[in-house]
Amino acid sequence: MRALSIHGLSLQAFINFAYFLMQVLTGMIGVYQMGTSLFGIWHRQKPLRYAPKHRFAVIVPAHNEERVIGPLIDSLKAQHYPADLFDIHVVADNCTDHTREVALRHGAAVHVRVDRDHCGKGYVIQWMLERLWRWPVSYDAVVLFDADNLVAPDFLQIMNDRLCEGHPVIQGYLGVKNPFDSWVSVCMAISYWYSNRMWQNARQNLGLSCSLGGTGLCMDMSLLRRLGWQATGLTEDLEFGVRCVEHGIVPIWAHDAKVYDEKPITLLASMRQRLRWMQGHFQCAKSHMLPLLKAGVRERNFLKLDAGIYLFQPMRFLILFLTSIMLLLHISGPHETLLSHVTAWLPTDFWVIVNVFLYLQIPLALFLERVNWRAYFGLILLPFFLWTWGPVVVRAYFTKANRTWVHTVHNRSIRFDQLKSN
Repeated sequence: MRALSIHGLSLQAFINFAYFLMQVLTGMIGVYQMGTSLFGIWHRQKPLRYAPKHRFAVIVPAHNEERVIGPLIDSLKAQHYPADLFDIHVVADNCTDHTREVALRHGAAVHVRVDRDHCGKGYVIQWMLERLWRWPVSYDAVVLFDADNLVAPDFLQIMNDRLCEGHPVIQGYLGVKNPFDSWVSVCMAISYWYSNRMWQNARQNLGLSCSLGGTGLCMDMSLLRRLGWQATGLTEDLEFGVRCVEHGIVPIWAHDAKVYDEKPITLLASMRQRLRWMQGHFQCAKSHMLPLLKAGVRERNFLKLDAGIYLFQPMRFLILFLTSIMLLLHISGPHETLLSHVTAWLPTDFWVIVNVFLYLQIPLALFLERVNWRAYFGLILLPFFLWTWGPVVVRAYFTKANRTWVHTVHNRSIRFDQLKSN
């Protein structure tokens, strides 16, 4: 009996300690996010100061994108930027449809790539960059777009301005072109509107590195030659952004340079996409998280420390999930359990304040971004959508060794004038 009692006390002590660490972790991350996000409230559009100067190579990786590639190229052709200062390069990657023909018909240069052993956007970008380095035309910068995107007319103008200011890596605003197709797409859109304002814009105001989004990304060509691409994992954007920070380069956020992306309309498709993102996140964290944290402490470099923290937890998704678990345990947990001895570490009011404050930031972000009034109805289902990140992240952790790239099918052939009217 005594052995069983000691065993029970040991188990209780272990649970107490684990729960305590979980509370401290989520509490610190929640407070950190609360503090930094406040700096996202302020944004003032910067006027264009420089005449067109830089020559851009626009790269569009495309795998079976015949339905959406045309409107993207048309939106690029409509840029308020001299036509002789940018070229559109579409990579028809392992295509079995008419992507090549559609892209040619709309006026893009098309490069056909066939390599079924190295699938994925990161490999396509590496392949195309190597071709451009041998290209007869010399480019000052590269801009990446996904085939399903639409691009605002002043996008290249703004990128030219930021390059002239001396910024070698610039991430554009990640908008959504089909927010009201389904409850899933509107929840994804709300997540992006919130992230754009209270995460990316806040970090720009604080002088921290933004998170690269893989599309709407502008990079100085000389930097690419010096660093190389080398980002061929499931989240090539995250990999390249982390390498930039490791080399002392701060990717900046251009809030007014807008690109619009197509989001999945079914929960299953959305979870598949997010699973790939999280698998890539864990893979990148395995290689870069500890070195960044150590370098941040050793060099007293908050930029690197912050990047390491971001790799430790995808903050904008997991904070609400983890703190919601804590809140439920505090409010609804029975009092005579092993957890009853640990709920006093941080009071219930603390978790209520953190959750309420973080959630209220979401409608605030919608208001600040002046989104369509219909988006506010999505707030009703948003808590459920945020909770679906939980099983996605858990599965991603246990399948993080998977490096198989899965194509997200795009169907919404929307023109930019339709997007503007909506």
